[in-house]
Amino acid sequence: MAHRTLKNNGYSQLTARLNRFPQGAPPSELLNSILQILFSAREADLVSLLPIKPFTAVKAAKIWKISTDEARKILEELASRALLVDVDKNGESVYTLPPPMAGFFEFSMMRMRTDIDQKALSELFYQYLNREDDFIRELMTPGETQLGRTFVHEPALSEENALHVLDYERATEVIETASHLGVGLCYCRHKMQHLGRACDAPLDICMTFNGAAESLTKHGHARAVDKAEAKDLLQRAYDHNLVQFGENVREKVSFICNCCGCCCEAMLAAKRFAILNPIHTTNFLPRVDAEQCSGCGKCVEVCPVEAMSLVSANDPKNPKRKIARLNTDTCLGCGLCARVCTQELIVLESRPRRVITPLNGAHRAVVMAIERGTLQHLIFDNRVLWSHRALAALFGVVLRLPPLKQVLAGRQLKSRYLEALVRKWGA
Repeated sequence: MAHRTLKNNGYSQLTARLNRFPQGAPPSELLNSILQILFSAREADLVSLLPIKPFTAVKAAKIWKISTDEARKILEELASRALLVDVDKNGESVYTLPPPMAGFFEFSMMRMRTDIDQKALSELFYQYLNREDDFIRELMTPGETQLGRTFVHEPALSEENALHVLDYERATEVIETASHLGVGLCYCRHKMQHLGRACDAPLDICMTFNGAAESLTKHGHARAVDKAEAKDLLQRAYDHNLVQFGENVREKVSFICNCCGCCCEAMLAAKRFAILNPIHTTNFLPRVDAEQCSGCGKCVEVCPVEAMSLVSANDPKNPKRKIARLNTDTCLGCGLCARVCTQELIVLESRPRRVITPLNGAHRAVVMAIERGTLQHLIFDNRVLWSHRALAALFGVVLRLPPLKQVLAGRQLKSRYLEALVRKWGA
């Protein structure tokens, strides 16, 4: 468990600010050490005061009580180190503090750098994510709605399956519709490389899109690519049997990582917390032809989350014969097993119930906050005063959720916290 006896300083205040994101960042000495590498003490103080919503230099200057020019200089410095994401809107820079993951943890390792100690950072990340495990558990297990989702392995789709795959479920469509595209080092394998544990999967292959790519490529943390090169990189990922794990939204996807089962945090979490479903699956499940399966084990070897295993075929004529068996509770539905089956005895079939994907980041944040009991952080965005208008906006978002989420939201909105607010404001 994490040590929580931390001094109340700028770094602890920054940790508190990070915990206003629905996914959270549990306090610990390890997190404190990570933040000290990434932020100066003054930067930690200043960033801890920033709002959750995107903001301008003018807004930051008012919060910090300094001149706009000085605020802009600080914000540009932070963005240049990928601690803030900055995008251009009508000729003005708009800034956002990304969450730790998927966010500035990964950004710090997306290129080779000499301004920070990436080896020390890698060791701290590994300890924080894999030894204490409070962070990764908070990130990927509470609630039904998660940060990331699996994309189906498109080469494994049959012609019939292809008809049932919606555009947003295809990595190729994310590439095709993105306003900006960038590629950087895989955070996970780069981190493992510093620890001497990396596999031989490609390193320069993880993709960013849209606003995130605009900021990361502008500051050199990712390399700008065109759609043709992005699709070539995706094919390279297919060729190396990597899983496409991306942002769990339908519109304006910000990242797609090409993950291996041995290094990548998402796949490791899927194995460690499988029963809690830390990653949204695709809308497919593989079906094994048990009568014809030879038990070669290729599907077992390629599965990134150990959802495939070899079991006895219970064949009285051949007692030693084994066949592949799928654990549907842990399967991501990526389709890699179908691709590597040389006998074509594994096919993808639609899941009985379609997986719901949030519309965009705002939609996902609201739903995650409702499920995790942290909706107050989105309502009471720091430096934003409570008002009936805010309450109306909140309920407007909830009422626009898909029917299944409306039911969930209705249950969560009956919490004592929100009931008290409703009573107080007579809404």
